[in-house]
Formats: sequence, structure tokens, C-alpha cells
Amino acid sequence: MRFGFLIDQRRCIGCHACTVACKQEQDVPLGVFRTWVKYIEKGVFPNTRRHFTVLRCNHCEDAPCVAICPTTALFRRDDGIVDFDASRCIGCKSCMQACPYDALYIDPREHTAMKCNFCAHRIDRGLKPACEVVCPETAIVSGDLDDPESAISRLVAREPVHVRKPEQGTRPKLFYIDADELTLSPTLASRPNVTMWGQLAAPPPAQVAPQGIAFGADTARDVYDVSHPAPWGWRVSSYLWTKSVASGALGVAAPLALLRGQSAAFGLAAALVAIAFAVLTALLLVVDLKRPERFWYILLRPNPRSWLVWGAYILTAFGALALAWGAAALLGLSTALVPLAVLGVAFAAAAAGYSGFLFGQAEGRDFWQSPLLPLHLVVQGAAAGAAALAIVAEAIDPGAVATLAAVLAGAVVVHALLVAAELATPHASSDVRLAAHAMTHGARAGAFWLGAVAVGIAIPLVALAVGAARPSGVVAVAASVAALVGLLVYEDCWIRAGQAVPLS
Repeated sequence: MRFGFLIDQRRCIGCHACTVACKQEQDVPLGVFRTWVKYIEKGVFPNTRRHFTVLRCNHCEDAPCVAICPTTALFRRDDGIVDFDASRCIGCKSCMQACPYDALYIDPREHTAMKCNFCAHRIDRGLKPACEVVCPETAIVSGDLDDPESAISRLVAREPVHVRKPEQGTRPKLFYIDADELTLSPTLASRPNVTMWGQLAAPPPAQVAPQGIAFGADTARDVYDVSHPAPWGWRVSSYLWTKSVASGALGVAAPLALLRGQSAAFGLAAALVAIAFAVLTALLLVVDLKRPERFWYILLRPNPRSWLVWGAYILTAFGALALAWGAAALLGLSTALVPLAVLGVAFAAAAAGYSGFLFGQAEGRDFWQSPLLPLHLVVQGAAAGAAALAIVAEAIDPGAVATLAAVLAGAVVVHALLVAAELATPHASSDVRLAAHAMTHGARAGAFWLGAVAVGIAIPLVALAVGAARPSGVVAVAASVAALVGLLVYEDCWIRAGQAVPLS
């Protein structure tokens, strides 16, 4: 049994009865929607036409929201319905990033994610979903796709149907008859900030788009829609930065200790930096949750498919290892140096790089799907760790500054090459091109070019080159501070650019 929906665009009149019925049946608060209707106007007066599109959860066969949810709050029932258990949700918003269809929202009362659940309580009693019952034109059809005699199966077999974003590979079970591509692909119509009867929360930064890759023609525009604010903000970008400093501090200190030895003071300082920034990382993650009091669900009610869960375990092990490193340095246990150093490098790389796989599970954001991302995060960790340790070493172990400056220079060069590869090389899809353009020409372009590139790349490399010719700890410290500031700005621009492209 596989329940699915079909929307017959030939019949839909855009009356919003389905939206109202959904809100009434599910007690959906104002300002958020499980089902909504979008209006697209196409053409030039007087030859214009308005298209209506009913949007909602697609109840995918291979639902990325289910895979990324760290606490199995989202699950796929035996009948194919993707349902939701609010009592397990921690409000991490990762499901909102994983969904290519903008189907999830944060409930302002429960502070958990919510979405269309096919009116599962009605299905279990043999009833139809509320939206289907109330539709005056029978434009909404639901039923068992595995039953060849069901109305939906006959329509799917007889009529040419479309689904949204088939290239995502989610195998959605929401089908459309006679749907214009403009209504299914959100980047093909212009999106003004003010719609017919309402104002969206903010104009999408991707509105500044390179010619020919978005908004196909200026005669098609989105005139009625609902707002979908970006789920992740400064806390997530800051988490990436603090995690880079934490992992890099131990990841750089460990091999240096094997190669050149280390003073007890430097080893202890490296451990303290790693521990302090690991704690900050954990705090940022918890504070960003909509239900922070449930943070422990990740560890005790885990979904083993989610990289959020693996990340939590990795960060916990990394913190324990940093404590062991600090204790060994404090107590002078040189015999523990080699095993701790080997483990330190391994877990530092894991702590820095696991987020690449986490963002890879955020399948709604094509910009975050780069296969180079785990490597890039490890490189950023090396740069941030070397920079933080260089600042510390100038005060307690000046002899290590030159080595750390060399590591920083190498990491910044590789970081610059990876940034160029991400933004300047041919992109896999128009959504990636739009996000890259939003980063370099959109609302955050000034911060990117001035903060991430000039301050974070150019200034450190120039300063370190000058310092190599005329060794100076002050120059190395200045380069380190600039690199850390630039990395923080880059993370923020990258997070926001990835969410700049509309999903619905």
C-alpha cells in the first residue's frame, strides 16, 4: 500500500478551500501552512493567465527528512505516509533543510517541526483527507497507488503527470496533471517581496540572478505565496567556526608534538582551546534548537542514519580526548603522547569534516552538496587551529610561532583554492549557480569580498609573506586574527547563500 496525492490543475480554481480545511482539521496556527496555494501570473497584458499550484508534503518514497531527523520524529508508515511524532522533535530544523519542497515549518506554539501528515488520523478510520473532501472541483485526489482500481492509480496511468524536482531522487508521491513548469520550479518566475495580498518576510537574496539561469522571462511572476524564512542563521555559521577552532587546535597540535615535541604549557594551552571551543560549539547547537530541553534525545533516542547523531557522538569523543590530552600535558605523561596524538589527529579530522556529510543530507540545498565539502571543512579546521595556536604560542612558546604560521599559510592557500573551485567552476544545477551568485553578488556580497576574501585570505597571506622575510610574532598574530575573522565571515556567507534559493 502506498498512499499518494494527485492535483488536477485543469480543475483547480485557486479557492484556498484546501488550505482552510487543513488549518481547521489540524489546528494549524496563523502564519504557517501544511497546504497552501501559490499563484503565478504569466504573459503580457492583455494576454495573461494565472496558474494555481497546491503545495504540500510530497510523502516521498525516499524521504530525506526521515534520514536526517536525529531522533526519528519523522518516520514513514507502512502505507507510505510520512508522519511526524512531535513528542520526539528537538526543533533542530534539519528536516526543513533536507526537504526539497519547503513542506516543513516550525509550529509557533509547540516549537517543533510540523507538516502535512495526509490526515493520517482520518485515513486510519477509512476517511479521506480533509483537503480532498472540501475541494469544490474534485481537483485533489488521494488513494492507494498500488491499487490499480483506485481513482488516483487510473489517473496516473491515463494522464501525463508531473512531479516537483524529480532530479532530487526522492520519488515524490504528489502528482500534478497539466501543471505549467513555471508553477513547479520556483526559480523560473520572479519573486517580488510584496505579493497580491501579503508581504513575504524578506526578498530572497537570489533575486539578483545571472542572466539566463533563473526567472526565465520577466513576464512570469509569483503574485501570491506564503513566507518560508531561512531555518538556519548566525548560530549555525558560528557553530561551524567554533568547531573549526576546536578541532584544528588539537588536530594541529598533535602532529606538531610528534614532530618537534611540545612544552607542557603549549600542550595544555592547545587542550584548553580545544575544550573551550568544543563547549561553545555544543552550546550553540543546543541554543539553536527550538526545544533545547530535549537535546539529550540525540544521544539516547538516536536515528543511526542521521549525521547529526554521528556528529554528536564524534564531538563527545573529541571532547573526552581533548581532556585526556590536557591531563597528559599537565601531568607530564610523555608516554601517552603518541597514542593521544594519533587519536587527536583522527578525531580532529572527524570533528571538522562530519558536517560535510550532514550538509550533504540537507538535500533541499543543492549548494551544500559539494563532494569537496568534508575536505574543505578539514582545511578550515587546520587554518583556524593554526591561527588560534599561533596567537597562544606568541605568549607562551614563541619558538612554535614560525611553524604554526607556515601551517596557517598552507591551509589558507588550500582554502582559497577550494573557495574558487566552489564558486568559479561550472555548477551542477541552476540552483547551485543561483546560490553561488547570491554569495558573490547578492545581499552578502560585500561581506564575502571584504571579510571572507580580503580579510580572511589576502591579508593573512600578505602578512605571512612579509613575516617570512622579516620574522615577527606580531605579524603572525595579526595574520592569525585576520584569518579567524575571515573564516567566520565566510561561514556566515556560505550558510546564508545556501538558503537564498527558494524551494517552493
